[in-house]
Amino acid sequence: KLDSEAGDPCEGPQALCDLCLSQVCCSLPALCRGRTDGSMCFSWAPVFPQEVADQLMHTMAAKGLLNDTTVGIFRDGGTLRLRRATVRRCPLSPNAFLLALCPHRLQELDASWASGGLTGAAIVSGLASNPECRSSLQRLSLDGLRLDWESLVEDAGTRVGFSSLRGLRTLKLANTDLSDAALADVCSLPHLESLDISCSGVSNLSPLLDCKNTLRHLIAHRLQRLHMAPSGLTFVLRQLDALRHLDFSEDHVAEDDGSGEDVNEAVRQLLEGGPDLLPSLVSLDISGQKKISEAAVRTFVETRGGLVFLGLLATGTSTCDILSTKKNLKVTGAANEDQVCEALRRYRDRQCFVREALVHLYNLIADTDKPRPDILKLVLAAMQSHRSSLHVHVIATACVFSLTTQDLAEAMPLSLLGAAVAQLLHAMKTFPNHQQVQKNCLLALCSEHILQEVPFDKYSAATLVINWLSSHEDATLQRMAVAVICLLVSKLSAEETAQFSGDVSIMKQLLAIVQQKAMVGALDSSLKFALTALWNLTDEMPSAGRSFIECRGLELYQEVLESYYGEPSIQQKILGLLNNLAEVQELQPDLLDEDLLEHVLSLLQDTQLDMEVRYFAGGILAQLASRPQAWTLSDELLGTILGQLVRVCVEMVSYRSFQPFCPLLQSSQPPGVQLWAVWAIHLVCSHNTSHYCSMLEKEGVAELLKSLSAGPNTHPDPKGLADSILRMLDEHQSRSRTFSRQPEPRNS
Repeated sequence: KLDSEAGDPCEGPQALCDLCLSQVCCSLPALCRGRTDGSMCFSWAPVFPQEVADQLMHTMAAKGLLNDTTVGIFRDGGTLRLRRATVRRCPLSPNAFLLALCPHRLQELDASWASGGLTGAAIVSGLASNPECRSSLQRLSLDGLRLDWESLVEDAGTRVGFSSLRGLRTLKLANTDLSDAALADVCSLPHLESLDISCSGVSNLSPLLDCKNTLRHLIAHRLQRLHMAPSGLTFVLRQLDALRHLDFSEDHVAEDDGSGEDVNEAVRQLLEGGPDLLPSLVSLDISGQKKISEAAVRTFVETRGGLVFLGLLATGTSTCDILSTKKNLKVTGAANEDQVCEALRRYRDRQCFVREALVHLYNLIADTDKPRPDILKLVLAAMQSHRSSLHVHVIATACVFSLTTQDLAEAMPLSLLGAAVAQLLHAMKTFPNHQQVQKNCLLALCSEHILQEVPFDKYSAATLVINWLSSHEDATLQRMAVAVICLLVSKLSAEETAQFSGDVSIMKQLLAIVQQKAMVGALDSSLKFALTALWNLTDEMPSAGRSFIECRGLELYQEVLESYYGEPSIQQKILGLLNNLAEVQELQPDLLDEDLLEHVLSLLQDTQLDMEVRYFAGGILAQLASRPQAWTLSDELLGTILGQLVRVCVEMVSYRSFQPFCPLLQSSQPPGVQLWAVWAIHLVCSHNTSHYCSMLEKEGVAELLKSLSAGPNTHPDPKGLADSILRMLDEHQSRSRTFSRQPEPRNS
């Protein structure tokens, strides 16, 4: 595929050719040398197959890499021979275009919406300068350009114009300053079959009579400056006997200045005029036209047996009963899903119709319970085509959310969901102050499946959301944003986490949320997600721990720990972060606060609290007490802590077996928690080796200790104690085997 929409990223792995061309694009600086005028040329290159040369240009344009410098590689017509070229939306000067593209024997050129000073006149005169192009060029797209028609000059006594390109069959001039004079020149082309003059400056369609025998497709969407009486317009249409497709659609959203009344009346006459008017017509688009009756639509359909398409979106007539009886007739409208999806496919570049179709689509899918990747693709294509349209994104983001709720998302291809996330993040960045867009995006992103499984740049996403959060205070949006950040942080790499947590403003933002919630005693998901995010950010990140302390996080956490004494879900998250700090030796002095440690000690001693809260409390204390040489508080407090650790450990093991410690021995646990668990086991085994070593084997704890000891990432402290316990176990087993082999004493 060589068109600008080729290579759908949602259809599976890319073709090898696409991957190779992408690599060439990324490596252009290394593969090229510069000319004196600053343009690039390959240092060396084989002769590209013609189709691959075309595809290279399309890839460069799609990636935004085609400009005055890089387009220079196409000056070498021996290596890169172009037939189907594109500079769509590329910044290109007239001179660069002339040197790089005009020497080729082009068959197709898409220069729509090009920038950099490139005009329609420059393109036409450049192409006409190549005698081969005059006859070879069949398709030309200049949508969105300033034609600058008056600047065209004469060539050897003949005025250069579209008529110079005698081979043209398809010409697209939508959204240009096309004048009546230029249209007359266009219509003199001997082979013109398809013409798009939508949203142009044309005021009279009479020149179409000059191509009435060849013209098969006429697209004339929203001709605001058209001034022809209905009878005159009908007179022209009546003579276009070869016309198969006619588009006289109108922007129904735009203000009505009365200019469309004549066209509207001409459309009505066409619908009711019978098959003798435009006898070859099989496709008609009148979407957006007002004052069209169902009776007129019914008459038209009944008298056109070969009709294959009818555009009726925003006309109020798409529910006409006769439409449902024509199985081979495609219709754009609002009556059902097929009509709405057809509208999204056909009107991708027309914002007014895209918006209208999305509104109807949202109503159709609001309660959907089946995954619809086909519809999601259409919505994403609409967002991609109208990246700066607020009207489109308000509805489109709501549709994305409806189509990607948890169960539906799990049935979607991950690459498609990745494309959806990219569009959502773009919408958040483009419309930061529009509450509904932000809400829709956050609702869609707040999916564990999407955030955990879908491949996308989670660091950039987390940075975008946290920066957005800093300037918004809406409670509902804040809750969703914090949830998204929490899940994203858990998926960052170590390097990304270090970079993310290194931003002090991020730490302050999350701590501000904790403080805001704690001040009013709130117990909601925003508080829990903020605490979890901070916990994850400080996991094995000493620099993040230092930032936390410098942002007065310790003081805040001590207050929250005391305020939420009876809330285990809050206590666990606070103690988990304090565990992270306690694991870092250089941060331990900051934790040696008597009030803080006495409170943590009280949590360890409270048998009414959840066991996991007591585990974490014990882990913090064990970590700080494991280095008596660094202890700066009273020896009495250290002795109390050590004594209580022993008492609690013995209590837990004596009455509950070793099972409570099994979760603490997992490789995923923080070293401080592991240390406390193996220290407790080591303690009781030292006191009663035979009893507890047997329990280690019976309950499978010995295998956990072996895994912990062999783990490549296990901290040296818990590893050393685990090895000591395993030695005790080996000695116990050895003694047991020796005792079992001793001969029984004979009876005397």
